[in-house]
Amino acid sequence: MTLTTTSIWPAEAETLLDDLVDLRRAIHREPELGLQNPKTLAKIKDALAGLPLEFREGPSTTGLIAILRGPANGRTVLLRGDMDALPLVEDTGLEFTSETSGAMHACGHDTHVAMLVGAAKLLCAARDRLPGTVMFMFQPGEEGHHGARFMLDDGIIDPLPDAAFALHIMPNAPHGIFASRAGPLLASSDVLSIIVKGAGGHASMPHDAVDPIPVACAIVTAIQTMVTRRVSVFDPAVVTIAKISAGTTNNIIPETAELLGTIRTLSPERRTMVARELKRLAPAIAEAHGCSAEVQIDEGFPVTICDSRAVAFGQSVVEETFGEAAWLTMDHPVMGAEDFSYVLEKVPGAMFWLGASAEGSDWRACCGLHSNRMVLDEKVMARGAALHAALAERFLHEGFGT
Repeated sequence: MTLTTTSIWPAEAETLLDDLVDLRRAIHREPELGLQNPKTLAKIKDALAGLPLEFREGPSTTGLIAILRGPANGRTVLLRGDMDALPLVEDTGLEFTSETSGAMHACGHDTHVAMLVGAAKLLCAARDRLPGTVMFMFQPGEEGHHGARFMLDDGIIDPLPDAAFALHIMPNAPHGIFASRAGPLLASSDVLSIIVKGAGGHASMPHDAVDPIPVACAIVTAIQTMVTRRVSVFDPAVVTIAKISAGTTNNIIPETAELLGTIRTLSPERRTMVARELKRLAPAIAEAHGCSAEVQIDEGFPVTICDSRAVAFGQSVVEETFGEAAWLTMDHPVMGAEDFSYVLEKVPGAMFWLGASAEGSDWRACCGLHSNRMVLDEKVMARGAALHAALAERFLHEGFGT
């Protein structure tokens, strides 16, 4: 028998919506990049002031762990919201548009913070019926800066919780729908750099030089062949060369050509295999043409893998709280990347998408994440705060059981 009261959370969260909107807009006006988000941290602390929370901070980031301890010493669950913005010039025309040059909350992290603050307020008000501990993880540096890994390394999440959950808004998805899947949800993402070295010379006498440009082009073609012929479609990889740099003018064969791109995979094994093959492929092709090639792979986020128990648990909580129509099981992963993956490497849990298109709109026509024209329907923040609270309360009572 369910011991929790998930059905109360939507109505309770609606009473907080105006405050969540105000907080989200304040954060949106002053976006911050990277691992240091002091203005955002100050807004979070102000919003949490007076609540029965313990705070932990580490030396590497402005991340914050706020801890709510219930009257019983049982399970621990972590809820996460990321804080940082993107290096974009906003073009939304919103009245609360970014006032920080070259920075914008184009990935919804301002809403993630607001929803997590809302959940903290809801759960603090219900503290007496929580048989365990809730950790609220406010994390900077998600946009490529490994903020979650730094917070783990700083030890401020020790001892590790028994489960972890995160929400991520999706502006071009149906309003109010929650979605996820068991297994890989998002890809790993690594940066690939290849420098092809030849011998420069006059463009009229290529036979007296060693031109690295056609060699670089051959490597690009060979990479695509390697992916389609060596990588199983059932454990895929996406290797994209997004930048080619070479030369200074029209009549000089350059010494070098540089390729820059990304590698995305859905399993640790495929990630290792692709890196190994690229380090073998590029130098061999270069050598065949009298050049050399240096391959550098800078590891980004790991694959975001959702625990099957956590996804089934989340689906059950969503359907109990909002009805069966509020849940969507995804057919396939998204090839973007997410550093909540570092938490999910250590703790069973899941991430859920929350559709944030305007109610009644054609969600397919909405600008997606990382667009400088991305807007969303702020009303879904109450829904997100409610789900955070429902997930935490039910997990503390039941774990992943039924």
